[in-house]
Amino acid sequence: MHISLRGYATAVIGELTGDQIGGRVADDLTAVAHLVSRTNALAVVMTDFTVPVPARKAVLEDLLRSRVHPAALRLALRSVESERAEELTTSLHELYELALHLHVLGPAELLAEEPIATRGGWRNFASGYASAVFEEVAETSELEEIEDEIFHFARIVESQPSLRSAVSDHTRPIEDRERLVNGLLEGKVRPATLRIVKIPLQGRVRDVVGALDWLAEQAASARGWRVARVRTARPVDDTEHADLADAMRWITGHPVELHISEDPDLLGGAVIQVGDLLVDASASHRLEILEEHLLGHEGATTGAAH
Repeated sequence: MHISLRGYATAVIGELTGDQIGGRVADDLTAVAHLVSRTNALAVVMTDFTVPVPARKAVLEDLLRSRVHPAALRLALRSVESERAEELTTSLHELYELALHLHVLGPAELLAEEPIATRGGWRNFASGYASAVFEEVAETSELEEIEDEIFHFARIVESQPSLRSAVSDHTRPIEDRERLVNGLLEGKVRPATLRIVKIPLQGRVRDVVGALDWLAEQAASARGWRVARVRTARPVDDTEHADLADAMRWITGHPVELHISEDPDLLGGAVIQVGDLLVDASASHRLEILEEHLLGHEGATTGAAH
């Protein structure tokens, strides 16, 4: 299992309440693993790397939505997204074992037994953990506020050497350092922010300020992936707006806020940018491609004539 998936699962399962829920999630995950491995048609689809990830996720979500705990569904879908297709069944079994250990031991004790020792390992873990937290944030504006709160806490830690030393002291139990952070921030920042700023405690992080600044950048990145900047050649009606929002949710895996502007120079179609993803489906772009193709073909024909 990739360590980012471990971080994601720790965030999802660590927030479950009720003595039996963690056990149920673990049982559901092993049931999903058996379903995928023992159903030939499903196994073919889910372990075929040529089938796009969104399509495989859609198949699994449609099959499991009403059959397993929502947390188990989230973890199964994340496994499809983050692990290689041929390793899906193995990943699901490993998720079952992790869910069981988290249920029995709790996140703090499990991390004490299996610490994250390297900087790269912590960043992968933190990336997965933060992704799970950001998924639960409904509004893009709230992500911006979370980013600001993380940044401001980083400045507080940076300006107080005694606090920086206390939260960085790996000889102190994680629970003690978490109580310290809770005492400083609980009720003053959003619950998601409090969860995020405690991630550096879950590993042997030496530069806590640097880690917090990096987490603020992750919040900014998550916010970028929640906003689609759309340029269209003509106004978009309500039905087209809803269809486009559904399509972007399918592509990104998250609800997407559409910022739409008109650009008559596009002639038709649209240009869509979400984070680093750029989709140019405009008529002007298609004409440019056609022109390049025709010119290239003409050049090839001329060359052949000589």
